[in-house]
This record gives sequence, structure tokens and C-alpha cells, in this order.
Amino acid sequence: QVQLVESGGGLVQAGGSLRLSCAASGGTFSTYAMGWFRQAPGKERDVVARISWSGGSTYYADSVKGRFTISRDNAKNTLYLQMDSLKPEDTAVYYCAANSRAGYSGSSTRNYDSWGQGTQVTVSS
Repeated sequence: QVQLVESGGGLVQAGGSLRLSCAASGGTFSTYAMGWFRQAPGKERDVVARISWSGGSTYYADSVKGRFTISRDNAKNTLYLQMDSLKPEDTAVYYCAANSRAGYSGSSTRNYDSWGQGTQVTVSS
């Protein structure tokens, strides 16, 4: 089973940027659909963005469309989330996730079988 480790979270002012990374090991990263999810206190874990195995297909939640960019480097076994124009409502724990059974995946958390430990993103107003 693939192991996922996120990094890059932190505290940033509204309007600022952060880049999250997710390093994968122990599996065949280049064949997996991947996703970024986030969970704020008292709320459900929801998809932020997802990407197909090749990077050729991406999806963004409406709340982040035009501000966030998901990408992957299969040679480095790494998933990225570039977050620009951050807002206080983006504050959450961000998780990367892998669907090791398919190269394309939907937005439900049930589609993903491996998860990272999460990284905190806090946006101050």
C-alpha cells in the first residue's frame, strides 16, 4: 500500500499563497488517481481537487476554481497543490489521497484507499 506524506502547510495572510506537496512511496504512484481534500473543524472532509494518473484530467471544487492548481510529477512520485489568493475560509487540514485501484477517480472519500496524515493550513484575515 502506498504511503503518503504531506508538507507545505502553515500560516498565511489572506491573499497569500502556499504550495502543498505530497510525497508517495511504496506503490506505483504513476498509475494512481490522486486527490486533495480538506477538513475544517466540525465539517466533513471534502474534495478540493483531483487529478488523473497522467495529469491530463483535473477537477476543482467550485470554491477553489481559478485560485488553486493541482499537478503531479510522476518521475518524483509527488503530488502538488498550488494555492493562490487564499481566503480565511480555506483554513483547514489538507489531506492528499490515492486511489490505487484506478487511474481516474471521483470526488467521494470512499474512492480513495490511502491517505496522508494531513497538513494544517491557516489563513488569517
